[in-house]
Amino acid sequence: MRSQFLVFFPLILLSLCSPAMGLDVAQQPKLADYTEGEKWVWKYKGVTSSGEIRADGIDTKKIISQNGELFMVTAPGTLPLTDIVKPVDSKKSRYNWPLQVGKKWTLEEHWESEDGTKGSTIQDAQVLSFKAETVEAGTFMAYTIQYKGKITNTRGYSANTEDIHVYAPELKMFIKLTQLQDDYLYVEELIEYSK
Repeated sequence: MRSQFLVFFPLILLSLCSPAMGLDVAQQPKLADYTEGEKWVWKYKGVTSSGEIRADGIDTKKIISQNGELFMVTAPGTLPLTDIVKPVDSKKSRYNWPLQVGKKWTLEEHWESEDGTKGSTIQDAQVLSFKAETVEAGTFMAYTIQYKGKITNTRGYSANTEDIHVYAPELKMFIKLTQLQDDYLYVEELIEYSK
């Protein structure tokens, strides 16, 4: 009887823990995860090692409804939420879904700035942790993702980069972003979240 208990007790414990263990895996957000009026506000600041401030301000995203369709309003413009939640198939994107501690991939982004300069960001990414993280907006369970690599552009610019994204699945957004590009440090932190 005792030997049966020793065999079955660990199995019972494992079965009780299994649902909880699945909580540390985050899927890409879906349209149904968002609600009209949901709002995120970040403060940001970018400073060079010599103390020159290159960025300082507030950034806001908000979900609105127009004719029964949800949109996300951002500084650059208003985007249909259906475009934002399209499944990401690329294994080289910012977030390689599902997120899980220990997961590794290579981020590869090719972009064009407002002045027509083309560039590339290539970084090795790794999910370092999933734990409670505190920012000005509150405390949330979040993934810490580290990105290390290079940014280059067609004007001859090249810099080593290290980014840390702290992503909260409950909010469907990053709650803190720290970017280091050679002598430039940029930090963005969520200061307000509401539904």
